[in-house]
Amino acid sequence: MNGSNKIAVLIDGDNAESALIEQILAEAGKNGRVTIKRIYADWTENRMGKWKEQLNKHAIRPMQKFAYAYGKNSTDTALIIDAMDILHSELVDGFCIVSSDSDYTGLAHRIREQGLFVMGIGKGHTPEAFVKSCESFTYTEILKPQEIKEEKKTSDETSKSEHIKVDAPKLPGIKVVGKIDLNLIGSLKKSGVKSINLNEIDAAFNMVVDINTGLALLSRFSEALRRIDPTFDHRNFGCSSFRKFCESLAPNYITVLHDDNVTISLKRKE
Repeated sequence: MNGSNKIAVLIDGDNAESALIEQILAEAGKNGRVTIKRIYADWTENRMGKWKEQLNKHAIRPMQKFAYAYGKNSTDTALIIDAMDILHSELVDGFCIVSSDSDYTGLAHRIREQGLFVMGIGKGHTPEAFVKSCESFTYTEILKPQEIKEEKKTSDETSKSEHIKVDAPKLPGIKVVGKIDLNLIGSLKKSGVKSINLNEIDAAFNMVVDINTGLALLSRFSEALRRIDPTFDHRNFGCSSFRKFCESLAPNYITVLHDDNVTISLKRKE
């Protein structure tokens, strides 16, 4: 996906967090220009009050869907029908489905069968079936702004702060030697988000490595990781960039800066 592509963001109001709407739209915008923004819910319910505050601010179109039976709602059906209408009208190049509900698994499959891009955004407990049906899936836990502590810390206190060095036991499958955010890792683990393992790292590397040089461009390596695991995101590991994530794979891998001082590749350490 690139910046010229048009994206439809469809939000399940029953399974999305209003406080993260700005981050959600920004995440979807990384794959193109968001041209359709709709949210589906029963707007007569008091619990949707927080969402109402966000509609005008972010130009999101509310779609009213009444619950026809107690304890039931028609939100998922309405979203799916709208998505199919948009799909066949050829108005967009891709979809972003914001929900943690497995009911959208079939929809994601259908969109991909049509040759369009589909991403998902939801909580860490989102069923694997829906997660794997998307080309990429972002957990909302990594979108939450980190609290900034303003109090001054001594050098001893700093060494005990959120950003400290952690060895392999903290993150199964990866030896982390850089600084990571333990608060973020903790929230992800509580939500059931799995850490990527070294077998997946090796598999992705083997998919894109140049057999003549033994180097894998970071851009291609990132794409390979996403093909293996749609949920892959360097932020899942508390890393501020993909480069830092790759640097944290030491001693198994090392990063190599090319002669142009811009291009970076990954190399398996002998």
